[in-house]
Amino acid sequence: MGVLKVAAVVCVVAAIVTGFVFLKRAVPVPQKALTPKLVDPPAWVNEQLEEKIYAAAGTDGEDLKPDEDAARSVQQNIERLIAWLDEITVRVTHDQLLIEARWRKPVALVKRGLQKFYVDADLVVLDYLPMPGLPIVEVKGLSIVPKPPSPGEVWQKDDLDAAVAVLALLERRDKLLTEDRGLLYEIDRIDVSNFNGRENRRAPHIVLYAKDTEIKWGAELGKERQYAESTDVQKIAKLYQHYKEYGTLSGVRYINLCDPQDDLALPIDKY
Repeated sequence: MGVLKVAAVVCVVAAIVTGFVFLKRAVPVPQKALTPKLVDPPAWVNEQLEEKIYAAAGTDGEDLKPDEDAARSVQQNIERLIAWLDEITVRVTHDQLLIEARWRKPVALVKRGLQKFYVDADLVVLDYLPMPGLPIVEVKGLSIVPKPPSPGEVWQKDDLDAAVAVLALLERRDKLLTEDRGLLYEIDRIDVSNFNGRENRRAPHIVLYAKDTEIKWGAELGKERQYAESTDVQKIAKLYQHYKEYGTLSGVRYINLCDPQDDLALPIDKY
């Protein structure tokens, strides 16, 4: 009888263990949700912009699984909601969704009443976020339009294009000549109120401002000879010569870049 009781207990224990094994196999183990990750974002990208992108990546509210469907969903969400990224690709690893893209860097700030937004060097509109680490210059004096494009759209506008072209030129020159904060950080705003001489044919068409200093740039890029002004290369040289000599653009009433009589003797220079 004792042997039979032991055998019965063993059978019961074996049955219980077998039941647990089958139950474990029958219930699927939930997959761990993936964490999206931006691959090599530029140094100027701040935490607020990263959080905005991550929030958009999972906007449907679902747990992201390690499969191509999740990658496709994340990519579509970012393309639909985030104008700051272009040419987006999302790859899957065992525990991450890797977001690779070309970044749109804001160059200019435009204000319309209480509304603020950026444009990049290609005139693509970007929604506003504080970006204290970038030398973003406000564009003033744009001609009136009923409504600017939405974020992600190109704003084809001649006076805006002319302003952004000058700012992009200064940015490229800063990269060549400076290792830290360049001249562009001193520019507060650029005024195109008189673009193409629409207000006064004799006044500079484009004017930059550095705090208390007015910088008379003149005609848009490539049209300086039509108005007997210094060439664009000469204007850049004069501006950076002043900056190098004084260490700032402020402290004087104005800097005239238009007058060819003030040109420096320069070697061949390309920008």
